[in-house]
Amino acid sequence: MNSTVCPAFFEQSYVLTTAIVLPVLAALAMLLINRERASLIKWFALAATIANFIAVIPLFTNFDKTSARMQFVAEYQWIEAWHINYCVGVDGISVLFVLLSALVAILCVLVSWTSVKDKVKEYYIAILLIEGAMIGVFSALDMFLFYMFWEAMLIPMYLLIGMWGGPNRIYAAVKFFLYTLVGSVLMLLGVIVIYLVTGTFDMVRLMNTQLPANLQMLLFWAFFAAFAVKVPMFPVHTWLPDAHTEAPTAGSVILAAILIKMGAYGFLRFSLPMFPDASQTVAPVMIVLSVIAIIYGGIICLSQKDLKRLIAYSSVSHMGFVTLGIFSLNTQGMEGGILQMINHGVITGALFLLVGMVYERSHTRQIADYGGLANVMPVFSAFFMVFTFASVGLPGTNGFVGEFLIILGGFTANKMAGILAATGVIIGAVYMLWLYQKVFYTEVNEKIAGLGDISLREVITIVPLLILVFWIGVYPNAFTGFMDATVASLLGRLKGGDMNALNTLIHGVVK
Repeated sequence: MNSTVCPAFFEQSYVLTTAIVLPVLAALAMLLINRERASLIKWFALAATIANFIAVIPLFTNFDKTSARMQFVAEYQWIEAWHINYCVGVDGISVLFVLLSALVAILCVLVSWTSVKDKVKEYYIAILLIEGAMIGVFSALDMFLFYMFWEAMLIPMYLLIGMWGGPNRIYAAVKFFLYTLVGSVLMLLGVIVIYLVTGTFDMVRLMNTQLPANLQMLLFWAFFAAFAVKVPMFPVHTWLPDAHTEAPTAGSVILAAILIKMGAYGFLRFSLPMFPDASQTVAPVMIVLSVIAIIYGGIICLSQKDLKRLIAYSSVSHMGFVTLGIFSLNTQGMEGGILQMINHGVITGALFLLVGMVYERSHTRQIADYGGLANVMPVFSAFFMVFTFASVGLPGTNGFVGEFLIILGGFTANKMAGILAATGVIIGAVYMLWLYQKVFYTEVNEKIAGLGDISLREVITIVPLLILVFWIGVYPNAFTGFMDATVASLLGRLKGGDMNALNTLIHGVVK
Protein backbone atom coordinates (compact mmCIF):
# COMPACT_ATOMS: atom_id res chain seq x y z
CA MET A 1 0.00 0.00 0.00
CA ASN A 2 1.22 3.49 -0.79
CA SER A 3 1.79 5.55 2.33
CA THR A 4 -0.60 8.50 2.00
CA VAL A 5 -0.94 9.30 5.67
CA CYS A 6 2.31 8.45 7.39
CA PRO A 7 5.18 9.54 5.12
CA ALA A 8 8.86 8.53 5.28
CA PHE A 9 8.34 5.35 7.27
CA PHE A 10 10.00 1.98 7.20
CA GLU A 11 8.24 -0.79 5.32
CA GLN A 12 4.82 -2.02 6.46
CA SER A 13 5.08 -4.02 9.69
CA TYR A 14 2.62 -6.27 11.49
CA VAL A 15 4.36 -6.37 14.87
CA LEU A 16 2.25 -3.68 16.54
CA THR A 17 -1.01 -4.79 14.95
CA THR A 18 -0.36 -8.29 16.26
CA ALA A 19 0.40 -6.92 19.74
CA ILE A 20 -2.87 -4.96 19.76
CA VAL A 21 -5.12 -7.61 18.23
CA LEU A 22 -3.76 -10.77 19.87
CA PRO A 23 -4.95 -9.95 23.43
CA VAL A 24 -8.35 -8.86 22.11
CA LEU A 25 -8.76 -12.08 20.12
CA ALA A 26 -7.66 -14.06 23.18
CA ALA A 27 -10.29 -12.26 25.26
CA LEU A 28 -12.96 -13.13 22.68
CA ALA A 29 -11.79 -16.75 22.54
CA MET A 30 -12.00 -16.92 26.33
CA LEU A 31 -15.76 -16.36 26.04
CA LEU A 32 -15.99 -19.88 24.64
CA ILE A 33 -14.36 -21.45 27.72
CA ASN A 34 -16.69 -22.73 30.43
CA ARG A 35 -16.44 -20.38 33.41
CA GLU A 36 -16.16 -23.39 35.74
CA ARG A 37 -12.79 -24.29 34.23
CA ALA A 38 -10.85 -21.64 36.15
CA SER A 39 -7.48 -23.37 35.77
CA LEU A 40 -7.79 -23.51 31.97
CA ILE A 41 -8.79 -19.84 31.90
CA LYS A 42 -5.70 -18.83 33.87
CA TRP A 43 -3.32 -20.85 31.72
CA PHE A 44 -4.96 -19.54 28.55
CA ALA A 45 -4.56 -15.93 29.74
CA LEU A 46 -0.93 -16.58 30.71
CA ALA A 47 -0.18 -18.18 27.33
CA ALA A 48 -1.79 -15.24 25.50
CA THR A 49 0.20 -12.62 27.40
CA ILE A 50 3.48 -14.52 27.01
CA ALA A 51 2.82 -14.94 23.27
CA ASN A 52 2.16 -11.22 23.00
CA PHE A 53 5.39 -10.37 24.80
CA ILE A 54 7.31 -12.62 22.40
CA ALA A 55 5.57 -10.85 19.51
CA VAL A 56 6.90 -7.42 20.59
CA ILE A 57 10.50 -8.50 21.24
CA PRO A 58 11.51 -7.35 17.69
CA LEU A 59 10.72 -3.81 18.83
CA PHE A 60 13.69 -4.07 21.19
CA THR A 61 16.06 -6.10 19.04
CA ASN A 62 15.45 -4.51 15.62
CA PHE A 63 14.79 -0.88 16.51
CA ASP A 64 17.03 1.63 14.71
CA LYS A 65 18.29 3.84 17.55
CA THR A 66 19.92 6.33 15.15
CA SER A 67 16.60 7.39 13.61
CA ALA A 68 13.95 9.76 14.98
CA ARG A 69 11.26 8.65 12.54
CA MET A 70 8.46 6.21 13.25
CA GLN A 71 9.27 2.54 12.86
CA PHE A 72 7.32 -0.74 12.61
CA VAL A 73 4.53 1.20 10.92
CA ALA A 74 1.29 -0.30 9.64
CA GLU A 75 -1.18 1.88 7.77
CA TYR A 76 -4.61 1.15 6.28
CA GLN A 77 -7.44 3.37 5.16
CA TRP A 78 -10.32 3.13 7.57
CA ILE A 79 -13.01 5.85 7.27
CA GLU A 80 -12.00 7.55 4.05
CA ALA A 81 -14.66 10.27 4.09
CA TRP A 82 -13.32 11.66 7.38
CA HIS A 83 -9.64 11.01 6.59
CA ILE A 84 -9.42 8.53 9.45
CA ASN A 85 -6.83 5.80 9.07
CA TYR A 86 -5.57 2.86 11.03
CA CYS A 87 -1.95 3.93 11.45
CA VAL A 88 0.37 2.61 14.15
CA GLY A 89 4.09 2.88 14.75
CA VAL A 90 6.66 3.60 17.44
CA ASP A 91 9.58 5.96 17.91
CA GLY A 92 12.26 6.17 20.58
CA ILE A 93 9.76 7.44 23.15
CA SER A 94 6.87 5.04 22.69
CA VAL A 95 8.75 1.79 21.97
CA LEU A 96 9.77 1.23 25.60
CA PHE A 97 6.20 1.66 26.84
CA VAL A 98 4.88 -0.97 24.44
CA LEU A 99 7.46 -3.41 25.78
CA LEU A 100 6.65 -2.52 29.38
CA SER A 101 2.90 -2.93 28.75
CA ALA A 102 3.41 -6.43 27.37
CA LEU A 103 5.56 -7.41 30.35
CA VAL A 104 3.17 -5.97 32.92
CA ALA A 105 0.27 -7.97 31.46
CA ILE A 106 2.12 -11.23 32.18
CA LEU A 107 2.85 -10.17 35.76
CA CYS A 108 -0.78 -9.19 36.33
CA VAL A 109 -1.92 -12.66 35.27
CA LEU A 110 0.62 -14.34 37.54
CA VAL A 111 -0.07 -12.23 40.63
CA SER A 112 -3.82 -12.89 40.32
CA TRP A 113 -3.40 -16.67 40.11
CA THR A 114 -4.73 -17.49 43.58
CA SER A 115 -6.11 -14.15 44.77
CA VAL A 116 -9.00 -13.86 42.29
CA LYS A 117 -11.69 -16.46 42.95
CA ASP A 118 -14.91 -14.81 41.73
CA LYS A 119 -15.80 -14.20 38.08
CA VAL A 120 -12.40 -15.49 37.01
CA LYS A 121 -13.21 -15.54 33.31
CA GLU A 122 -14.47 -11.95 33.28
CA TYR A 123 -11.43 -10.84 35.27
CA TYR A 124 -8.89 -12.20 32.79
CA ILE A 125 -10.92 -10.92 29.85
CA ALA A 126 -10.63 -7.44 31.37
CA ILE A 127 -6.85 -7.85 31.77
CA LEU A 128 -6.45 -8.90 28.13
CA LEU A 129 -8.61 -6.05 26.83
CA ILE A 130 -6.63 -3.57 28.89
CA GLU A 131 -3.38 -4.92 27.42
CA GLY A 132 -4.58 -4.41 23.87
CA ALA A 133 -5.75 -0.88 24.64
CA MET A 134 -2.49 0.03 26.43
CA ILE A 135 -0.36 -1.00 23.47
CA GLY A 136 -2.78 0.78 21.16
CA VAL A 137 -2.39 4.08 23.02
CA PHE A 138 1.40 4.00 22.76
CA SER A 139 1.44 3.02 19.09
CA ALA A 140 -1.45 5.00 17.55
CA LEU A 141 -0.42 7.59 14.95
CA ASP A 142 -3.93 8.77 14.09
CA MET A 143 -5.64 11.06 16.61
CA PHE A 144 -9.02 9.39 16.19
CA LEU A 145 -7.43 5.98 16.74
CA PHE A 146 -5.48 7.30 19.73
CA TYR A 147 -8.65 8.62 21.30
CA MET A 148 -10.42 5.28 20.77
CA PHE A 149 -7.66 3.37 22.55
CA TRP A 150 -7.46 6.05 25.26
CA GLU A 151 -11.16 5.60 26.04
CA ALA A 152 -11.04 1.82 25.56
CA MET A 153 -8.82 1.64 28.67
CA LEU A 154 -11.51 3.29 30.74
CA ILE A 155 -14.23 0.63 30.73
CA PRO A 156 -12.25 -2.53 31.64
CA MET A 157 -10.26 -0.56 34.22
CA TYR A 158 -13.50 0.73 35.74
CA LEU A 159 -14.81 -2.84 35.92
CA LEU A 160 -11.54 -4.11 37.38
CA ILE A 161 -11.82 -1.66 40.28
CA GLY A 162 -15.60 -1.82 40.65
CA MET A 163 -15.99 -5.62 40.53
CA TRP A 164 -12.83 -6.98 42.14
CA GLY A 165 -11.78 -4.09 44.38
CA GLY A 166 -12.01 -3.44 48.11
CA PRO A 167 -14.94 -2.39 50.33
CA ASN A 168 -15.17 1.13 48.84
CA ARG A 169 -14.60 -0.05 45.28
CA ILE A 170 -17.74 1.53 43.80
CA TYR A 171 -16.84 4.98 45.13
CA ALA A 172 -13.26 4.63 43.86
CA ALA A 173 -14.36 3.31 40.45
CA VAL A 174 -16.91 6.08 39.91
CA LYS A 175 -14.41 8.74 40.99
CA PHE A 176 -11.81 7.31 38.61
CA PHE A 177 -14.37 7.21 35.78
CA LEU A 178 -15.64 10.76 36.29
CA TYR A 179 -12.20 12.37 36.60
CA THR A 180 -10.85 10.68 33.50
CA LEU A 181 -14.06 11.13 31.50
CA VAL A 182 -14.21 14.89 32.05
CA GLY A 183 -10.60 15.28 30.95
CA SER A 184 -11.15 13.03 27.95
CA VAL A 185 -14.18 15.01 26.77
CA LEU A 186 -12.13 18.20 26.71
CA MET A 187 -9.40 16.40 24.78
CA LEU A 188 -12.02 15.20 22.29
CA LEU A 189 -13.08 18.80 21.71
CA GLY A 190 -9.42 19.64 21.04
CA VAL A 191 -9.12 16.75 18.57
CA ILE A 192 -12.21 17.97 16.71
CA VAL A 193 -10.88 21.53 16.55
CA ILE A 194 -7.54 20.32 15.17
CA TYR A 195 -9.33 18.33 12.47
CA LEU A 196 -11.55 21.26 11.50
CA VAL A 197 -8.50 23.54 11.21
CA THR A 198 -6.07 21.15 9.49
CA GLY A 199 -8.34 18.57 7.82
CA THR A 200 -6.28 15.63 9.13
CA PHE A 201 -6.01 13.30 12.11
CA ASP A 202 -2.49 12.23 11.11
CA MET A 203 -0.32 12.84 14.16
CA VAL A 204 2.97 12.82 12.24
CA ARG A 205 1.81 15.56 9.88
CA LEU A 206 0.43 17.54 12.81
CA MET A 207 3.79 17.30 14.59
CA ASN A 208 5.23 19.20 11.63
CA THR A 209 2.37 21.69 11.26
CA GLN A 210 2.66 25.19 12.71
CA LEU A 211 -0.66 26.20 14.27
CA PRO A 212 -1.46 29.84 15.24
CA ALA A 213 -0.14 30.77 18.68
CA ASN A 214 -3.58 31.59 20.16
CA LEU A 215 -5.01 28.31 18.91
CA GLN A 216 -2.02 26.44 20.32
CA MET A 217 -2.73 27.84 23.77
CA LEU A 218 -6.40 26.83 23.69
CA LEU A 219 -5.54 23.35 22.47
CA PHE A 220 -2.76 22.94 25.04
CA TRP A 221 -5.21 23.46 27.89
CA ALA A 222 -7.83 21.21 26.29
CA PHE A 223 -5.33 18.35 26.07
CA PHE A 224 -3.87 19.31 29.47
CA ALA A 225 -7.22 18.47 31.06
CA ALA A 226 -6.91 14.83 29.97
CA PHE A 227 -3.18 14.41 30.46
CA ALA A 228 -2.95 16.13 33.86
CA VAL A 229 -5.71 13.92 35.28
CA LYS A 230 -4.02 10.76 34.00
CA VAL A 231 -0.53 11.67 35.34
CA PRO A 232 -2.05 12.73 37.85
CA MET A 233 -0.75 16.25 38.44
CA PHE A 234 -1.50 18.38 41.46
CA PRO A 235 -4.32 19.35 42.16
CA VAL A 236 -6.28 16.80 40.04
CA HIS A 237 -4.61 13.82 41.71
CA THR A 238 -7.20 12.90 44.33
CA TRP A 239 -8.71 10.00 42.37
CA LEU A 240 -5.44 8.06 42.39
CA PRO A 241 -5.07 7.14 46.11
CA ASP A 242 -8.69 5.92 46.22
CA ALA A 243 -8.32 3.92 42.99
CA HIS A 244 -5.05 2.34 44.15
CA THR A 245 -6.36 1.53 47.61
CA GLU A 246 -9.52 -0.19 46.37
CA ALA A 247 -8.21 -1.80 43.17
CA PRO A 248 -7.14 -5.44 43.12
CA THR A 249 -3.39 -5.97 42.96
CA ALA A 250 -3.33 -6.27 39.16
CA GLY A 251 -5.38 -3.07 38.89
CA SER A 252 -2.92 -1.18 41.08
CA VAL A 253 0.00 -2.50 39.04
CA ILE A 254 -1.60 -1.40 35.76
CA LEU A 255 -2.44 2.01 37.20
CA ALA A 256 1.09 2.55 38.51
CA ALA A 257 3.11 0.97 35.74
CA ILE A 258 1.18 2.00 32.64
CA LEU A 259 -2.01 4.05 32.96
CA ILE A 260 -0.61 7.10 34.71
CA LYS A 261 2.29 7.12 32.23
CA MET A 262 -0.21 7.82 29.48
CA GLY A 263 -0.67 11.37 30.73
CA ALA A 264 3.04 12.15 30.58
CA TYR A 265 3.24 10.35 27.24
CA GLY A 266 0.44 12.60 25.97
CA PHE A 267 2.49 15.69 26.78
CA LEU A 268 5.40 14.24 24.80
CA ARG A 269 3.33 13.03 21.86
CA PHE A 270 0.88 15.94 21.54
CA SER A 271 1.58 19.02 23.63
CA LEU A 272 5.29 19.57 22.94
CA PRO A 273 5.48 18.78 19.20
CA MET A 274 2.03 20.06 18.16
CA PHE A 275 1.82 23.11 20.42
CA PRO A 276 5.49 24.12 20.82
CA ASP A 277 4.89 27.84 21.38
CA ALA A 278 2.20 27.20 23.98
CA SER A 279 4.34 24.55 25.66
CA GLN A 280 7.21 26.97 26.14
CA THR A 281 4.88 29.67 27.42
CA VAL A 282 3.19 27.34 29.90
CA ALA A 283 6.40 25.55 30.96
CA PRO A 284 6.87 27.75 34.08
CA VAL A 285 3.42 26.83 35.34
CA MET A 286 4.07 23.15 34.66
CA ILE A 287 7.36 23.30 36.53
CA VAL A 288 5.72 24.94 39.54
CA LEU A 289 2.94 22.32 39.61
CA SER A 290 5.57 19.58 39.29
CA VAL A 291 7.61 20.87 42.22
CA ILE A 292 4.47 21.18 44.34
CA ALA A 293 3.55 17.57 43.50
CA ILE A 294 7.06 16.35 44.41
CA ILE A 295 7.05 17.94 47.85
CA TYR A 296 3.33 17.66 48.63
CA GLY A 297 3.16 13.99 47.64
CA GLY A 298 6.20 13.20 49.77
CA ILE A 299 4.90 15.00 52.85
CA ILE A 300 1.48 13.34 52.58
CA CYS A 301 3.21 9.93 52.51
CA LEU A 302 4.59 10.59 55.99
CA SER A 303 1.09 10.54 57.48
CA GLN A 304 -0.29 7.45 55.72
CA LYS A 305 -1.35 4.37 57.66
CA ASP A 306 -2.25 2.15 54.68
CA LEU A 307 0.52 0.48 52.65
CA LYS A 308 -1.16 0.95 49.27
CA ARG A 309 -2.21 4.50 50.04
CA LEU A 310 1.36 5.45 50.94
CA ILE A 311 2.71 3.99 47.69
CA ALA A 312 -0.12 5.72 45.78
CA TYR A 313 0.83 9.14 47.15
CA SER A 314 4.47 8.38 46.41
CA SER A 315 3.38 8.06 42.78
CA VAL A 316 2.12 11.65 42.87
CA SER A 317 5.56 12.73 44.02
CA HIS A 318 7.49 10.57 41.54
CA MET A 319 5.33 11.64 38.61
CA GLY A 320 6.06 15.22 39.63
CA PHE A 321 9.69 14.43 38.82
CA VAL A 322 8.58 13.14 35.41
CA THR A 323 6.67 16.29 34.43
CA LEU A 324 9.51 18.44 35.81
CA GLY A 325 11.93 16.64 33.52
CA ILE A 326 9.65 16.92 30.49
CA PHE A 327 8.98 20.64 30.90
CA SER A 328 12.56 21.54 31.73
CA LEU A 329 12.78 21.46 27.91
CA ASN A 330 16.37 20.24 27.76
CA THR A 331 17.95 16.93 26.83
CA GLN A 332 18.92 15.78 30.32
CA GLY A 333 15.55 16.60 31.86
CA MET A 334 13.47 15.15 29.05
CA GLU A 335 15.41 11.90 28.76
CA GLY A 336 15.42 11.64 32.55
CA GLY A 337 11.66 12.17 32.60
CA ILE A 338 11.05 9.46 29.99
CA LEU A 339 13.43 7.04 31.72
CA GLN A 340 11.82 7.80 35.07
CA MET A 341 8.44 6.90 33.62
CA ILE A 342 9.85 3.44 32.91
CA ASN A 343 11.61 3.34 36.29
CA HIS A 344 8.50 4.30 38.18
CA GLY A 345 6.52 1.65 36.36
CA VAL A 346 9.11 -0.96 37.33
CA ILE A 347 9.61 0.12 40.96
CA THR A 348 6.09 1.07 41.97
CA GLY A 349 4.60 -1.78 39.99
CA ALA A 350 6.86 -4.14 41.95
CA LEU A 351 5.92 -2.55 45.28
CA PHE A 352 2.22 -3.02 44.53
CA LEU A 353 2.88 -6.62 43.51
CA LEU A 354 4.65 -7.23 46.83
CA VAL A 355 1.94 -5.51 48.86
CA GLY A 356 -0.64 -7.65 47.07
CA MET A 357 1.30 -10.81 47.93
CA VAL A 358 1.50 -10.04 51.64
CA TYR A 359 -2.12 -8.82 51.72
CA GLU A 360 -3.26 -12.14 50.29
CA ARG A 361 -1.74 -13.79 53.37
CA SER A 362 -2.51 -11.24 56.10
CA HIS A 363 -5.72 -9.60 54.76
CA THR A 364 -4.59 -6.25 56.10
CA ARG A 365 -2.81 -3.26 54.61
CA GLN A 366 -2.52 -1.27 57.83
CA ILE A 367 1.12 -0.50 58.59
CA ALA A 368 0.40 -0.83 62.31
CA ASP A 369 -0.60 -4.48 61.80
CA TYR A 370 2.91 -5.37 60.65
CA GLY A 371 6.27 -5.54 62.35
CA GLY A 372 9.25 -7.90 62.24
CA LEU A 373 8.25 -9.17 58.80
CA ALA A 374 11.94 -9.75 57.97
CA ASN A 375 11.93 -12.61 60.49
CA VAL A 376 8.68 -14.09 59.15
CA MET A 377 9.12 -13.64 55.37
CA PRO A 378 12.87 -13.20 54.72
CA VAL A 379 12.76 -13.71 50.92
CA PHE A 380 9.86 -11.31 50.58
CA SER A 381 11.69 -8.80 52.78
CA ALA A 382 14.82 -8.98 50.61
CA PHE A 383 12.80 -8.20 47.47
CA PHE A 384 11.00 -5.34 49.19
CA MET A 385 14.32 -3.91 50.39
CA VAL A 386 15.73 -3.78 46.84
CA PHE A 387 12.70 -1.93 45.49
CA THR A 388 12.71 0.38 48.51
CA PHE A 389 16.32 1.37 47.75
CA ALA A 390 15.45 1.79 44.08
CA SER A 391 12.54 4.04 45.03
CA VAL A 392 14.79 6.32 47.09
CA GLY A 393 17.32 6.48 44.23
CA LEU A 394 20.23 4.44 45.55
CA PRO A 395 23.16 4.55 43.07
CA GLY A 396 23.32 1.36 41.04
CA THR A 397 19.52 1.13 40.81
CA ASN A 398 17.28 2.50 38.08
CA GLY A 399 15.73 5.12 40.38
CA PHE A 400 19.05 6.93 40.74
CA VAL A 401 19.65 7.38 37.00
CA GLY A 402 16.25 8.90 36.26
CA GLU A 403 16.19 11.27 39.22
CA PHE A 404 19.77 12.39 38.60
CA LEU A 405 19.01 13.35 35.00
CA ILE A 406 15.79 15.12 35.99
CA ILE A 407 17.43 17.15 38.75
CA LEU A 408 20.28 18.02 36.38
CA GLY A 409 17.75 19.15 33.79
CA GLY A 410 15.83 21.04 36.47
CA PHE A 411 18.96 22.92 37.53
CA THR A 412 19.63 23.76 33.90
CA ALA A 413 16.13 25.20 33.49
CA ASN A 414 16.03 26.90 36.87
CA LYS A 415 18.26 26.43 39.94
CA MET A 416 15.41 26.86 42.43
CA ALA A 417 13.37 24.15 40.74
CA GLY A 418 16.39 21.82 40.90
CA ILE A 419 16.95 22.54 44.59
CA LEU A 420 13.32 21.92 45.49
CA ALA A 421 13.27 18.70 43.48
CA ALA A 422 16.37 17.50 45.34
CA THR A 423 14.51 18.21 48.59
CA GLY A 424 11.81 15.86 47.34
CA VAL A 425 14.40 13.10 47.02
CA ILE A 426 15.26 13.51 50.71
CA ILE A 427 11.60 13.38 51.72
CA GLY A 428 11.18 10.24 49.61
CA ALA A 429 14.05 8.56 51.41
CA VAL A 430 12.51 9.46 54.78
CA TYR A 431 9.07 7.95 54.17
CA MET A 432 10.30 4.83 52.36
CA LEU A 433 12.96 3.99 54.95
CA TRP A 434 10.48 4.71 57.75
CA LEU A 435 8.02 2.34 56.08
CA TYR A 436 10.61 -0.42 55.74
CA GLN A 437 11.78 -0.04 59.33
CA LYS A 438 8.20 -0.06 60.65
CA VAL A 439 7.06 -3.09 58.67
CA PHE A 440 10.17 -5.27 58.69
CA TYR A 441 12.44 -4.42 61.63
CA THR A 442 10.33 -3.79 64.72
CA GLU A 443 9.12 -6.51 67.07
CA VAL A 444 7.17 -9.28 65.33
CA ASN A 445 3.47 -8.46 65.40
CA GLU A 446 1.35 -11.43 66.45
CA LYS A 447 -1.08 -10.69 63.59
CA ILE A 448 1.52 -11.71 61.01
CA ALA A 449 3.58 -14.19 63.03
CA GLY A 450 2.41 -17.26 61.13
CA LEU A 451 2.69 -15.98 57.56
CA GLY A 452 4.47 -18.13 54.99
CA ASP A 453 7.13 -16.73 52.66
CA ILE A 454 6.46 -16.08 48.99
CA SER A 455 6.10 -19.01 46.61
CA LEU A 456 8.08 -19.88 43.48
CA ARG A 457 5.31 -18.42 41.30
CA GLU A 458 5.54 -15.14 43.17
CA VAL A 459 9.32 -15.10 42.89
CA ILE A 460 9.00 -15.62 39.13
CA THR A 461 6.51 -12.75 39.04
CA ILE A 462 8.86 -10.28 40.70
CA VAL A 463 12.24 -11.32 39.23
CA PRO A 464 11.78 -9.62 35.80
CA LEU A 465 11.31 -6.27 37.53
CA LEU A 466 14.29 -6.96 39.79
CA ILE A 467 16.43 -7.53 36.68
CA LEU A 468 15.25 -4.23 35.19
CA VAL A 469 16.14 -2.35 38.39
CA PHE A 470 19.81 -3.31 38.05
CA TRP A 471 19.96 -3.43 34.25
CA ILE A 472 18.80 0.18 33.93
CA GLY A 473 20.76 1.22 37.00
CA VAL A 474 24.08 -0.21 35.82
CA TYR A 475 23.73 0.25 32.05
CA PRO A 476 21.10 2.96 31.38
CA ASN A 477 22.34 3.54 27.84
CA ALA A 478 20.62 0.31 26.82
CA PHE A 479 17.38 2.25 27.32
CA THR A 480 18.28 5.92 26.89
CA GLY A 481 19.86 4.99 23.56
CA PHE A 482 16.36 4.37 22.19
CA MET A 483 15.24 7.93 22.91
CA ASP A 484 18.33 10.02 22.01
CA ALA A 485 17.42 10.73 18.38
CA THR A 486 13.71 11.26 19.09
CA VAL A 487 14.33 13.65 21.99
CA ALA A 488 16.85 15.60 19.91
CA SER A 489 14.26 15.93 17.12
CA LEU A 490 11.55 17.01 19.57
CA LEU A 491 13.78 19.65 21.17
CA GLY A 492 14.73 20.85 17.71
CA ARG A 493 11.07 21.64 17.06
CA LEU A 494 10.89 23.56 20.33
CA LYS A 495 13.94 25.69 19.53
CA GLY A 496 11.84 28.07 17.49
CA GLY A 497 10.90 29.83 20.73
CA ASP A 498 12.95 32.20 22.85
CA MET A 499 14.54 29.89 25.42
CA ASN A 500 16.27 32.73 27.25
CA ALA A 501 12.94 34.42 27.81
CA LEU A 502 11.53 31.07 28.91
CA ASN A 503 14.22 30.54 31.55
CA THR A 504 13.69 34.07 32.84
CA LEU A 505 9.98 33.42 33.15
CA ILE A 506 10.54 30.09 34.91
CA HIS A 507 12.85 31.79 37.38
CA GLY A 508 10.24 34.43 38.15
CA VAL A 509 7.37 32.00 38.64
CA VAL A 510 9.33 29.55 40.82
CA LYS A 511 10.48 32.40 43.06
